[in-house]
Amino acid sequence: MRLLQCAFCGATCYPGRGSLYVRNDSKMFRFCKKKCKKHFFMKHNPQRTKWTKTFRQQSGKELAMDTTFEFEKRRNQPIRYNREQVKKTIKAMKIVSEIKSKRQDRFYDQRMKSKKKLQVNNKLREIQQGINLVIPPILRKEDQQIVLPEKEKEIQDNIESVFEKKQKNEKN
Repeated sequence: MRLLQCAFCGATCYPGRGSLYVRNDSKMFRFCKKKCKKHFFMKHNPQRTKWTKTFRQQSGKELAMDTTFEFEKRRNQPIRYNREQVKKTIKAMKIVSEIKSKRQDRFYDQRMKSKKKLQVNNKLREIQQGINLVIPPILRKEDQQIVLPEKEKEIQDNIESVFEKKQKNEKN
C-alpha cells in the first residue's frame, strides 16, 4: 500500500481517499480533502497557511531536517522480490519509525521547555491578580503575595529537574 502526500498541506493520502488532479503537462497532484484542493486552485501559498506542514516546519513547530525523512522518498524503479530483503526492510521500517517518534518527542520537549517557565509565571500572576475572588478582603492583609520568591525558585528548579530526568531516560 503506497501512502502519498497531499500536494497542498503535506498530510498523508491513503488509497481510495481524497482526489487526484492531473494537469495538461501530465503532472499529478493528490489532495487529501476538498479544502486543500480549493486552496490549491486559488493559488494560495501553503507556506503562509498556518495549518499546513510546510508552515509548521518553516516556523520551527515541527521537525524539518532529519535523516529519517530520506527513507520515505519515493523510488520509481521496481526491485526484484527477495524474501530476506523484505524481512530486513520491514525490521528497518519499525526501527526508523521508533527513532523518528523519539526525535519528534525530544524536539517538542525542547520547544516547550522555555514555554513551561512562562506558563508558570503567567499562572502565578493571574492568581495574584484574582486573589480577591478566592480570599475575602476582610481576611486578607494588605500587599500579601501568594508565592514568595524562594518558592518560585523551588518551582523552577523542580521543572528543570523533571526535564533533565526525561532527557536522561531518553538517552538510556
